Amino acid sequence: MDAHSRGRADEIDPADQWVLNPQTGNYELRLDRSAGQSRQAPSHPRPGARGAAAPGQRGRGGPDQQGSRAPETAPPVPGQRRRRTTEAGGQPPVGRRKRKPEKSRKKKVLIWTGGTMAFVLVGGAAGAYALYNHFDGNIKTVDVAGAGTGGFRDDQAFNILLIGTDKRTGEGNAGYGDKNSPGHADTTILFHVSKDRTNATAMSIPRDLVIDIPQCETKQPDGSVKKIPGQSNERFNVSLGQSDRDPGCTMRTVKEITGLTVDHFMMADFNAVKEMTTAVGGVKVCLAKPVNDPKSHLKLPEGESTIMGEQALAFVRTRHSFGNESDLDRMKVQQQFLSSMIRQMKSDDTLTSPTKLYDLADAATNALTVDTGIGSISKLKSLALELAKIDTKNITFLTMPVIDNPAEPKPITVVPDPVKAPELFAMMQSDTSLTEVKKKQTDAKNSQAQAQAALLKGARSTAREVRVDVYNGSGVRGAAQSTINWLQNEHGVTRSTNKSNAPEKAAATTLTYAPNQADQARKLADLMGLPASALKPGTQDAGEREPMTLVLGADFKGAGVPLTGPAKAPEGAQTADKQVCAK
Repeated sequence: MDAHSRGRADEIDPADQWVLNPQTGNYELRLDRSAGQSRQAPSHPRPGARGAAAPGQRGRGGPDQQGSRAPETAPPVPGQRRRRTTEAGGQPPVGRRKRKPEKSRKKKVLIWTGGTMAFVLVGGAAGAYALYNHFDGNIKTVDVAGAGTGGFRDDQAFNILLIGTDKRTGEGNAGYGDKNSPGHADTTILFHVSKDRTNATAMSIPRDLVIDIPQCETKQPDGSVKKIPGQSNERFNVSLGQSDRDPGCTMRTVKEITGLTVDHFMMADFNAVKEMTTAVGGVKVCLAKPVNDPKSHLKLPEGESTIMGEQALAFVRTRHSFGNESDLDRMKVQQQFLSSMIRQMKSDDTLTSPTKLYDLADAATNALTVDTGIGSISKLKSLALELAKIDTKNITFLTMPVIDNPAEPKPITVVPDPVKAPELFAMMQSDTSLTEVKKKQTDAKNSQAQAQAALLKGARSTAREVRVDVYNGSGVRGAAQSTINWLQNEHGVTRSTNKSNAPEKAAATTLTYAPNQADQARKLADLMGLPASALKPGTQDAGEREPMTLVLGADFKGAGVPLTGPAKAPEGAQTADKQVCAK
């Protein structure tokens, strides 16, 4: 990535970073420019391989080289020095000591150029950032007709939609069936990056999720805009490909489901998963039991294995080897695979191998499609720098909470869980860390929050003992009644009353209670996910039958949706730093 920026600024082709070592006859990767390198791009078919230099290639001021096999004990090539200001006469300074290679910023960028798009290496889809400027032209872009934000800001949280399609392009992939598929949203992950870059949440969206697909607009080749009507009760995967829908339609559909604006998308198809895993020398996976699946042709022993190519594609596509053979269980396995892929991308075994880095870039740029907002090496580099700040232990994978579709006698599709899904969406909207990073930092610094938390310590009433009047100050029509229905039907708070609209709109939800109603207030706070800051204790005791007063504010997200997320990640979440064995 260092070669990207400086190569472009100095009009140097980054391919020139592969330079001939005159002592060995081999080409070697130089990410930093130095005085002894050639400006001429090598014509070697793959940098880093052994073999002869092409006739006519020469080092600066040197004779033509006729390559030969490297000697058994070839002297090492001097290490690269970071670029320095030239002395008078245009000559670089001499006689200075060499610096040790720096690992920090450059290494992190290289990690994420491969690592981020490893997230879409599932269900027959993958991609990665380009590593060199001469791969820039390989990147395919789509103008999403205003579906995204057009960019992300350093001081704001942002969301990227990672899409793996079931398009059967590439050698040998037509044999998987449906070879004429336009490419549906077979595997989709909403990747939320926190404002402070301490954590990220990667939420898988089931392909068989039944939702409403909104109307969307797509840019046509002639520059015109085509309006595609929305559809109700459709599977999520047809938000892409069906009826000429492009990734912008999928972005709009995700916003409709979650309430989160998607800033960018990255998309790839079948072929990349095979080529990417091969490029990094394979990905380690772990199985709790041996697998021999005749449908996907996956055959692996119990324990750890290293897979690549066709075997890797079979692993992430199989439905019949794990769990109850559902798409939901397949997504868990895919998430485990992605975590392992990221760890492999970050390993020194990958980062110090010129051949692996080159092959990784070559496979990635030929598979990657992005929105025009990040459709260049420089923009992807900026994105990579932001993502590089996140520790893998604070990247959480999980699946969107769903339930069986109640409209089907024998459900084969799913719908969003009416309680758990909005809870998770609210956490992501409020930029809450599922790894508790932000919570711990906030608690340590905010003594006021600690004092308020003391309000929630103490005994609780039963749900039946809670008396509360609910006022709607949120501006959301029907909010008070939906809350009453939820309290009474889901939790047995039968002594709750809808008092209609509050006298004026409220910025925040509040629960006002008397000292002798503290037990009831704590119970209601537990049920509704109210933070301590929402509790407003009075000074005088209330009458025996007098209710508390709950005013729903602008922070109200829906009945049953807590105003603050739970203290830990939802069930089934896993972090990218741990190896989990597929069951």
